[in-house]
Amino acid sequence: MKLHSTIRKTEVERAVLVGVQRDKEASWIERESMKELAALVKTAGGEVIGEVLQRLPNPTAPYYIGKGKVEEVRERCIQGRAHSVIFDDELTPAQGRNLEKALSRKVIDRTQLILDIFAQRARTREGKLQIELAQLNYLLPRLTRMWTHLSRQSGGIGTRGPGETQLEVDRRRVQERITRLKEDLEEVRRVRNVQRSGRLRRNVPMVALVGYTNAGKSTLFNWLAQANVYAADQLFATLDPTTRLVQLPNKHKLLLSDTVGFIRKLPHKLIESFKATLEEVVNADLLLHVVDLSHSHFEEQIASVKEVLCEIGAHDKTQILVFNKTDCVMTAGLIERVLMEYPNSVAVSAIKQEGLNALTNCLAQHLVKWRQHGYWLIPQSEGTRIAEIYDHGEVVRVEYIDASVKIEGYVPWYLHGKLKQWSLKINELNENNS
Repeated sequence: MKLHSTIRKTEVERAVLVGVQRDKEASWIERESMKELAALVKTAGGEVIGEVLQRLPNPTAPYYIGKGKVEEVRERCIQGRAHSVIFDDELTPAQGRNLEKALSRKVIDRTQLILDIFAQRARTREGKLQIELAQLNYLLPRLTRMWTHLSRQSGGIGTRGPGETQLEVDRRRVQERITRLKEDLEEVRRVRNVQRSGRLRRNVPMVALVGYTNAGKSTLFNWLAQANVYAADQLFATLDPTTRLVQLPNKHKLLLSDTVGFIRKLPHKLIESFKATLEEVVNADLLLHVVDLSHSHFEEQIASVKEVLCEIGAHDKTQILVFNKTDCVMTAGLIERVLMEYPNSVAVSAIKQEGLNALTNCLAQHLVKWRQHGYWLIPQSEGTRIAEIYDHGEVVRVEYIDASVKIEGYVPWYLHGKLKQWSLKINELNENNS
């Protein structure tokens, strides 16, 4: 009997998850990975109706899992009326073909699932271009799967030619589209470089939020930037990067970027496609690495983020570790322990707005090099310059002397140059004080 997996428009897609446990000692890693895969399915709008995990030293060439497990998965699909089977690792084109034939179900892997979620979330032109590029790079070696229906024809001479011709046409079209997308993204990168040059001329430091997906970056971004970007308790809630000008309590200004969340086993194709976006991380002066402290394996998530940062060339950036979701931490003494173990770290609850003053103070300390300390004796008639110090700098002390104002404070480098003619040298300062 032939099995069908047609999905009605109103029906939730049911899926069976499949994973391979390679190392007995690291079994918790695979269990955690499967739990994360289930969350990805939920994020994509599906429902998990079963899981199959096999212990294998290495995946098998034909099916990724053993032939016996294929039968077990098939029975699980029949019992749960599953529409699809989702593997926790990337499958080769041959494995995908073999599994679809054996299971009579749609078979996808973790990479394809993540690409599907990203396609749902992309809103800007840049995001859509990057997703399409990643999808086409994934599709290109798998095009033969789309033409397996030709093998069910009568066979013999004359039946294979049209299929081969169509396959070559499809490959050429996909490659041409990939070339066009790369050109479009290169134009996006050029525009970003122009914008970035403008920011550098303004001498405003750039800070990027990075971290594992669902660590609370967007919630933290909304508080720091007084913004209203989409934030939700789900994986990859934010896809398109957002940049806002932020002013700290000490009047120090910075450009803050909220970036896409990282994840374990993040597809390399996705990293390649998102290089234009990830340049915001590479070119940042400081990274705020947000960590979900309430997660049972937060340290492994930190390691996963560091791996991606190494891959994009941002591993040597100065980082502040922001341990978020402290309101959900149940382990006694955990907050105190991580703050001692990890230098340059703060503990906050972005949703409860707790510990955020400590974060802004930490930010101000790390960005102190972007400010110049000075003393100025400015005529009161230069009210515009005095106002600039108050608006863009931090005033420490003010003293009125005859028709002038003596100010001690910290100002950005670009403003320090404008105030040079009124700067007081050490000997002049001592004379004024005497």
